[in-house]
Amino acid sequence: MILYNVTINVDDASHDEWLAWMQNVHIPQVIGTGLFLSHKMYKLLIRHPEEEGTTYSVQYWLKDLESYERYRDEFAPALQKETLEKFGDRFSAFRSILEEV
Repeated sequence: MILYNVTINVDDASHDEWLAWMQNVHIPQVIGTGLFLSHKMYKLLIRHPEEEGTTYSVQYWLKDLESYERYRDEFAPALQKETLEKFGDRFSAFRSILEEV
């Protein structure tokens, strides 16, 4: 089992629009690729005093690394480009790939 984790910090002014878009558009598009088994979205509850915005972890489960590589190569560039075009510098994200042990 492989976990594809996307950690995202979104600025407060864009938060509501971004969250609705993630839940109603982006995540359904990712799941719609047919490569993911399930997903969950978590909101970070405690943040450092100097940190601004709101941070989320969106976790997507895949059966194997090959499924992730297919997503990365065939679907991720367009989906990430769409997010960047819509929200520009109002968010930051980093991605992690983890294997269940």
